[in-house]
Amino acid sequence: MALNDKSLDELVDYRPARTEPEDFDHFWSATLAEAREHPLNAVFEPCDTGLKTLSVEDATFAGFGGQPIKGWMLRPAAATGPLPTIVEYIGYGGGRGLPIERLLWSSAGYAHFIMDTRGQGGAWSVGDTPDDGGHGAGPAFPGFMTRGVLSPETYYYRRLYTDAVRAVEAARSHPFVDPARLVVHGRSQGGGLSIAVAGLLDDLAGVITDVPFLQHIRHATEITDAHPYKEIAEFCKVHRDRVDRVFATLAYVDGVNFAARAGAPALYSAGLMDEICPPSTVYASFNHYAGPKEMRVYAYNEHDGGGAHHATAALAFAASVTKG
Repeated sequence: MALNDKSLDELVDYRPARTEPEDFDHFWSATLAEAREHPLNAVFEPCDTGLKTLSVEDATFAGFGGQPIKGWMLRPAAATGPLPTIVEYIGYGGGRGLPIERLLWSSAGYAHFIMDTRGQGGAWSVGDTPDDGGHGAGPAFPGFMTRGVLSPETYYYRRLYTDAVRAVEAARSHPFVDPARLVVHGRSQGGGLSIAVAGLLDDLAGVITDVPFLQHIRHATEITDAHPYKEIAEFCKVHRDRVDRVFATLAYVDGVNFAARAGAPALYSAGLMDEICPPSTVYASFNHYAGPKEMRVYAYNEHDGGGAHHATAALAFAASVTKG
């Protein structure tokens, strides 16, 4: 597609007003406190993957509601002490996949914790975590943007954001993880989760968020026909009498509100021809981000962002914030 959003000069200055619920902080502190009433129960079971230079463990921990969430923990097999660590979140529709699919960070010397995404894992990368605590709602084709959207208490992303915070806590419980040198990372939905976690935890070493989803959400539904934002528009098209209620819920998960609370150094990326996560939504988040930040722009790229070129930038960024 051709450039159809704001020009780069406009994006650099784009800092729209935020819509924030009065009880935003209380809502999230209460949500996390409720989750922490359940024992974390982080378990890491070694598994043989045939990878000779890496150790791989099948992880399980208690997320929202104490429900078991799956993950992978990868690290260099020769590691002898606590390592700088990457906690990674997955893009929309995908699950934790197979360990062999994500070898970059552990090959670079990091402990790498990959969180499965509840209920997802049926579109492009396999998942193993149901969304309802094991009562039959396993992986499904995407359709999560309006699941429980009429109330912030029942909304899907309340559960997923809580899982993401608990994933950091689970990773930090591992003996090979240096808790002070932990970076959250993700692309698209995973990038949105990284920003949310950065707004909810104040002791991260860094944030790597690539073409992040879930930013400046109402604006996104008004300027793109692409999914997943289109799911919200289609719901509102049918439930036209509940539009205000929908966006009142979405304000509790909009990344710009978490970005305004985040203090860890952050690396963002944006594709200026991205119709899935339009660049104005990414820049709205970036320009509200409260901590040190840098943006990598890929002028002719869509939702692929910087691809392998950006991986090089991410490696350099992670090294800079975890040295010590």
